[in-house]
Amino acid sequence: MFQALKFVKADIISEIRVMNYFEFYGIPESFHIEPATLKKKFYELSKLYHPDFYAGEDEAKQQEILELSTLNNKAYQVLTDPARRMEYILKLHDLVSEGAKPQLPADFLIEMMDINERLMEVDDSGELGSITAEVLAIEGDINEKLSGLTAGYTKLDHSAQEERRIKIADIYYRQKYLLRIKESLDTFAARL
Repeated sequence: MFQALKFVKADIISEIRVMNYFEFYGIPESFHIEPATLKKKFYELSKLYHPDFYAGEDEAKQQEILELSTLNNKAYQVLTDPARRMEYILKLHDLVSEGAKPQLPADFLIEMMDINERLMEVDDSGELGSITAEVLAIEGDINEKLSGLTAGYTKLDHSAQEERRIKIADIYYRQKYLLRIKESLDTFAARL
């Protein structure tokens, strides 16, 4: 894939900005990527698109290379972080967006409301410890489900991948909700 990018014209730089990171690296879309594979691709493209090697080129070519170098850095930052990689995949498939109001299951929301109410009334470190343990157990269950859903993703056919992504998006939003609870726990812990 990156071989073809050597000949990208300056008039399509905007296409470079929106290029899929997996396509840019020439790897399949996956929730699990070997760090060594990413590092190898990153260094390979860093050498290929290093702006210093194009100092004698015209301004359009230099801008193109700068865009490709920037794309390489952004792709590496996102793909090396499992949480950012998951969010990126879900965004690619329009399953998450900024400010979205997901429809989480009622039982999950009730459980979170209950934890929040108990948290508001907590007045000693023992109670806080109990709530923290409960939240960590919920987080562990969510992470275990996520591991099961992301395992073998690349081996699935297109429709099975789509079904998995929908379930993963649900977990993504649960994790976001749980993160707010954990932040509240930290706030209350600092007060006690």
